[in-house]
Amino acid sequence: MARAPRIMTQAAQAYSFSRRAWLLGAAQAGVGGLLIGRMGWLAIAENEHYNLLSESNRVSMTMIPPRRGWIVDRHGQPIANNRADFRVDVIPDRLEDKDRTLALLRQILALTDEDMARIEADLKKAVGFRPVEIKENIDWDRFAAVQVRQPEMPGVAPTRGFARQYPAGAAVAHLTGYVGAASAEQYKATRDPLYNTPGFKLGKDGLEKTMEPLLRGKAGAKRVEVTARGKLVQELATRPDVPGRTLRLTIDAGLQEYAARRLGTNSGSAVVFDCQTGEMLAMVSMPAYDPNSFSSGISQSEWKMLSEDDHVPLMNKVTQGLYPPGSTVKPMNGLALLAAGVSPDERVFCSGAMRVGTGVFHCHKRGGHGPLDLKNAIMQSCDIYFYEMVRRVGYDRIAPVARALGLGQKFDLPLVTQRYGTVPDSAWKQRKYKTDWKVADSLNASIGQGYVLANPLQLAVMSSRIASGRNLVPTMIRDPFKPRADAMAIDPEHFRIIREAMNGVVNGGGTGGAARMLVPGIGLAAKTGTAQVRRITMAERRSGVLKNGQLPFKLRDHALFVCFAPYDNPRYAAAVVLEHNGHTVRNLDTPMIGRDIMTYLFDRERAMKSLAEVEPTWGGDIRTRMAAQDAAYRAAHAAPATVAEEVDETPATNARAVAAATDATNASAEAIANDVAAGAGPARTGSPEPETDAERRAAPADRDAGPQ
Repeated sequence: MARAPRIMTQAAQAYSFSRRAWLLGAAQAGVGGLLIGRMGWLAIAENEHYNLLSESNRVSMTMIPPRRGWIVDRHGQPIANNRADFRVDVIPDRLEDKDRTLALLRQILALTDEDMARIEADLKKAVGFRPVEIKENIDWDRFAAVQVRQPEMPGVAPTRGFARQYPAGAAVAHLTGYVGAASAEQYKATRDPLYNTPGFKLGKDGLEKTMEPLLRGKAGAKRVEVTARGKLVQELATRPDVPGRTLRLTIDAGLQEYAARRLGTNSGSAVVFDCQTGEMLAMVSMPAYDPNSFSSGISQSEWKMLSEDDHVPLMNKVTQGLYPPGSTVKPMNGLALLAAGVSPDERVFCSGAMRVGTGVFHCHKRGGHGPLDLKNAIMQSCDIYFYEMVRRVGYDRIAPVARALGLGQKFDLPLVTQRYGTVPDSAWKQRKYKTDWKVADSLNASIGQGYVLANPLQLAVMSSRIASGRNLVPTMIRDPFKPRADAMAIDPEHFRIIREAMNGVVNGGGTGGAARMLVPGIGLAAKTGTAQVRRITMAERRSGVLKNGQLPFKLRDHALFVCFAPYDNPRYAAAVVLEHNGHTVRNLDTPMIGRDIMTYLFDRERAMKSLAEVEPTWGGDIRTRMAAQDAAYRAAHAAPATVAEEVDETPATNARAVAAATDATNASAEAIANDVAAGAGPARTGSPEPETDAERRAAPADRDAGPQ
């Protein structure tokens, strides 16, 4: 059935229209309210946020690298400072003819292909208004040439800034370290825009690295107005940088440079302390690198030469070099023996050899010393005396005294890496190798061989503590309010006996007569030491042991020397260690080097005069020898003297490498000790001490130069 049509009245139509209009109006009003609310929120609550966004689109900020704080010595003399630096950058946004501009700059600045490749890569990554480095550390003539032709090269920005400078060069390399540009990894780790700023350098090694927060300072900034596309409109305000703080060290810059020069052509190190305060006066490791080269951008050939050198100039031997201390530990052993109840007057007869089980241990003097008490055993460096006495009391009673005097210890110094060395005992061997301590271990350790390892810093601390009788704590940062060190828990009378014996080493006919001071009224007390790095077979002993000068470099003995002066009122203490070069050239041996370093502290003029007489025979001063070495290397390898990109390399000193090196040394010592115990190995793991004055006078005239 069809549905009847609906009839709408006029009133019904009016009502329907009014309802739809109301709903539509309400919806429009709601949308309008939301828009008004949102606009209000953006205009009021978010006003500051969007103002900042707008400002950042309009204004850009360029960082100004801060000037690094100076490093100065105890007297205020600069060890590391800043010099005026001329550099050339380009502003990519202002370049009108990039290819022509770069061609002109290449001609004026003598840019290499390597430089050009780097510049092209940097320009591709650059933001329009941010400067890109063309070259730094350019001389004034080239800088002036760029300025003169600047109108022809829009976008080129010659700039005067500051660069790091080390006046003493290689003499302070392992003390200060060096600076360099931040690596990509360092930037990713921090996201600090300063790290990408042309001209910014940060510490890479040494004090420059460990004291970076103090030395860096605060960056300045230059604000510029730019368009939305990065086009420069105008320069706005500039905030200057805040220089870093000055770092004052305990080091004596004059002594530091003298000690470095006095080491000559040796591979070795020297450390000097003030016996009254524990302040470090010098810390030298040679050969070294020139930190100015790293700061300026070291050449590939120079880096390769340093890396390949078997004298390891990139390693700080003072803290990272580990050596058997040899006979330099005999005064320490003497203190331990006295503490264990051994009488200083008791004598031991030295026949030149001592049988232990099926093994034979020799003294460095083949015919023996005869009967000796403690004082004379130290003076003559008799091995048999210490073999017998240490076997009697046991090395477990020696080790605690060694640690108390600084061996095997880490010191709180601002140094990148310290290797601790080893002070062995029965518990250590059981823990390390799961084997028992043997008598042969005690005998080896009694003469500073076997498992015993120390760095030159520890030897210098040992010397200073014996000299002062106090628990001196080494410091490098100047602190006028440092408290006086406490007396050590060792009988002062025992210290007196040992100091008297060390005085006899130099001034009483002992093994260190060559170190006798030439300064009137100043007596030097010392102990010589020689550390063997190879096995000496019985067959070689019968045929004659080869002298150091007859051996390849890596098979030569180490030479060591610890000392303090004046003997009767110690003021300074030192340690000198020469790698694989002991007793080969007389004026380059440890007693003479130690004597001259001490002479510098009491009579500078005399020491400098003595150095001037011998330095020319070594090929000149440090800079002259390094320049000659570099030239010879370039000639041999046909390497052009081009500057490479910044080298971000430091010597490998990670914990695994250190542990592996120490384990290798200990494994070698274990093998020697086992051979000796079985009667099949070397008759002694030490090596000859320097002769006494009487023995030296009786020696044939055609003997090798230097004590043997």
